[in-house]
Amino acid sequence: METITILLFSFVLSVTGLFVFIWSLRKKLFDDNPAAANVIFSEGEIGRIEEPAATPAQRASLQKTVDATHLPLAHAGQEAALKEELEERLQADRSTALVTFVFLSCAVVWLVLASVAGLTSSIKLHEPDWLTAQSWLTFGRLRTIHLNAVAYGWAPMAALGIAIWMLPRLLKTRLMGGRFAMLGVMLWNAGLIAGLGCIAVGLTDGLEWLEIPWQVDILLVIGGALVALPLVFTLQNRRVKHLYVSIWYMGAALFWFPTLFLIGNMPGLHFGVEQATMNWWFGHNVLGLFYTPMALACVYYFLPKIIGRPVQSYNLSLLGFWALAFFYGQVGGHHLIGGPVPSWLITLSIVQSVMMVVPVISFSVNQHLTMRGHFKTLIHSPTLRFIVLGGMMYTLSSIQGSLEALRSINTVAHFTHFTVAHAHLGLYGFFSMVMFGAIYFVMPRVMAWEWPYPKLIAVHFWLVVVGFAIYFIGLSIGGWLQGLAMLDATKPFMESVRVTMPYLQSRSVGGAIMTLGHLVFAFHFVTMALRHGPQRIGAALFHKPAAMPAATLAGA
Repeated sequence: METITILLFSFVLSVTGLFVFIWSLRKKLFDDNPAAANVIFSEGEIGRIEEPAATPAQRASLQKTVDATHLPLAHAGQEAALKEELEERLQADRSTALVTFVFLSCAVVWLVLASVAGLTSSIKLHEPDWLTAQSWLTFGRLRTIHLNAVAYGWAPMAALGIAIWMLPRLLKTRLMGGRFAMLGVMLWNAGLIAGLGCIAVGLTDGLEWLEIPWQVDILLVIGGALVALPLVFTLQNRRVKHLYVSIWYMGAALFWFPTLFLIGNMPGLHFGVEQATMNWWFGHNVLGLFYTPMALACVYYFLPKIIGRPVQSYNLSLLGFWALAFFYGQVGGHHLIGGPVPSWLITLSIVQSVMMVVPVISFSVNQHLTMRGHFKTLIHSPTLRFIVLGGMMYTLSSIQGSLEALRSINTVAHFTHFTVAHAHLGLYGFFSMVMFGAIYFVMPRVMAWEWPYPKLIAVHFWLVVVGFAIYFIGLSIGGWLQGLAMLDATKPFMESVRVTMPYLQSRSVGGAIMTLGHLVFAFHFVTMALRHGPQRIGAALFHKPAAMPAATLAGA
């Protein structure tokens, strides 16, 4: 297939999409708050804020801010219907409490371990003689342990834990088959521990993101299949006719990831250039077709729930979903620019990378319009701070990725630390920030115990934000200078190494601050799990109290 054919086809597709978009506007498909966007709210609940991570004073201020833009509707009939449905919601939450707690506990453990491994490997880039007595502490193995602990530990444990908690709420039913998920999470973690052990002793498949030996991956496959069963069972027993957009994103992610993982780990299937192509196909798609939709599902649920307002344009959210599904499949090929791969494959990847601006702009416009008039709520809502910031980082990460796919920019950024900074902008700045916010919302519902030290949430937020800013900015500048130095034929290669040293040190400083933030988060999580600290009782889910105050029901 010729390059000109691909470009022409993409242009025709873009123009067609534009006309479809104009037609949808004329047919009023993007009107404010269509009925489908109200599915996540009970009758009379729109206008009521829901933020369990906030203090009572923050919650009152948050409600006051929301009331300034729209008053909640409330009459006797709505109050009775709302009370009945909130009680059903509490029952649904109770069915997920134990499973969610196990998943999120595993996520926090892996986050801390991955952070320590990542910080240690970062220091080794500018202090290569540090901790070299043991082979498993060398950079090559420790950095790989960090990557896999994040990719298969922190990220999926957090995302699946939140998904299991959200699903019964979205489907208005109890979780079915929670025992399968418990068995699945045990097998998954056993496989990850075995896989990291293999990496530590030097046994790997030698492919980035796919280092764990395929024999060990069997445990992850079986564990993942068991985790998916309750999601399927619960979906079959749903009590809603319409599936909210968050279900679309979660369902697609849970279909895409097993497909990617099985194809990527199939032994004896990929060789040579084909193997390199598959490697980047998997590495990029696991970011865009698993972590991204799981995080977007959280944004589309938690953001409207906290401010008590349906998403501005439900149809725009669906446009973003289908555009992501259509355009993301081949974007990983731009990492192979200059490699011995067909030019049409590279061109297709570049085109699809640029076309990713469609779902990104759809989401960004939707988030901004939904938050319009409500940005003051960021002062009072800890969860909203993380989620809104994460949504903004999604926009920046995706636009940067589209630009980085262009040959003129890729020529400089390829094989540099600039790419590492970009990867962290997506997986940390976007995904992890959203997961932090979701966990702050969910855990009080799981433990029947509000966060004991709200100030630690603020400490965590500013530590990870400041640390990541230092990390990302320093590594981006250093990576770009590194690329320019490598392209200069008059300079020796070691010049490209020397120029990055100050920025690698800033990477370690930022990483240390981020790790400190993770330790604060883990300490607060453990304190809450053990029910230590000031008693701020919230919704009773994990442990049922003798009596449930009416005020608690209203805030559920």
